[in-house]
Amino acid sequence: MDLLRNAVRPYAWGSRTTIAELLGHPVPAPHPEAELWMGAHPGDPSHLAASDKSLLAHIEADPEAELGADNAARWGNRLPFLLKILAVEEPLSLQAHPSAEQAAEGYEREEAAGVGRDAANRNYPDPTAKPELVCALTEFHALAGFRDPDRTVALLDAVRTPSLSPYIDLLGDQPDSDGLRALFTTWITLPQTALEALLPDLFDACVAHVKGRGEFAAECRTVLELGERYPGDAGVLAALLLNRLVLNPGEAIYLPAGNLHAYLHGTGVEILANSDNILRGGLTPKHVDVPELLRVLDFRCGDMPVTSGEPDGRRHVYPTPAPEFELSRLEWAAGDAEAAPLPSARPQILVCTHGKVTVEGESDTVELDRGRSMWIPATDAALSVRPSGSDGAQVFLATVGAESPLHDTL
Repeated sequence: MDLLRNAVRPYAWGSRTTIAELLGHPVPAPHPEAELWMGAHPGDPSHLAASDKSLLAHIEADPEAELGADNAARWGNRLPFLLKILAVEEPLSLQAHPSAEQAAEGYEREEAAGVGRDAANRNYPDPTAKPELVCALTEFHALAGFRDPDRTVALLDAVRTPSLSPYIDLLGDQPDSDGLRALFTTWITLPQTALEALLPDLFDACVAHVKGRGEFAAECRTVLELGERYPGDAGVLAALLLNRLVLNPGEAIYLPAGNLHAYLHGTGVEILANSDNILRGGLTPKHVDVPELLRVLDFRCGDMPVTSGEPDGRRHVYPTPAPEFELSRLEWAAGDAEAAPLPSARPQILVCTHGKVTVEGESDTVELDRGRSMWIPATDAALSVRPSGSDGAQVFLATVGAESPLHDTL
């Protein structure tokens, strides 16, 4: 097992305090820090602290020892997941990710067309799927999945304006997935002049609804905030169709292929397949390919499932149908010093998010402070973790998914 030195990604939507404080760096940071990456992503792999060798090169040198023979064969000698700490200060783009089949087909199509892998209009820089799961460390706000159409009609009725009425009736006459597809497609393809005529009246109606403490005040505040940050953006209208979620610490949502979502604010742990395939739908100055987005979107609708994890001894495991990853959480209250065994024969990344812990093996012991992480190869067996202090601790453990993934029930 080896301590990791990880990359911080300085995207504009990040925080100047969250990741810096987590890592014990000066606060505020000189620029926004959005994501702390832990893994073997080719774009910014972690490095082993002792040798400064990248985790990507370390795995490539002996994939069977690091991943286990079965996982090396299963994933083509690569680590299939990426673990992140997200520090969301401003909303991310509205986006969805393709299935494995869609990613493979899209990648081959763009390769054949000669689209550069680093081109701004490239949708599929790799041929793999990108399911993801985010677990809240603080109160975490997100839009995810299409809301039940009847509830959406009620929301739209609450902010009805003359210019909005035809669109409300479009969904009201067909309150199902097909109706959502029709309304979303209509909105996302509106000419700019139509958007600029529609949005001001909607904002006025949202302000009135918030002042009146209406049932959908949270949704209306989100529309107003997005409209201020992204004036004239069709994604502001699309936000009206999605579930508005507030996750408490320890709660998580799984985002399968085709799920339209946007993270709004908060700090979380995210685990995802090691892929860069993103189809954006708005709330961004980056490339938006509407026809391709419509090809991958899943318009099934309803409440977005939220989980606090399933108990497995000391661990709380967040089960998903994704074969690429599994995330679990271990916590100790103040004064609790009980050691917990870690899974064996699997590649793992362990990150400490509260307190500090000691990881013990048959011949080695590693101290893991808050904000630090470590790589555990498949060959390390009989490991356990326990708090090092008396104030309690929390760690997250990332590894590969089960051999027989669950059925996707979303």
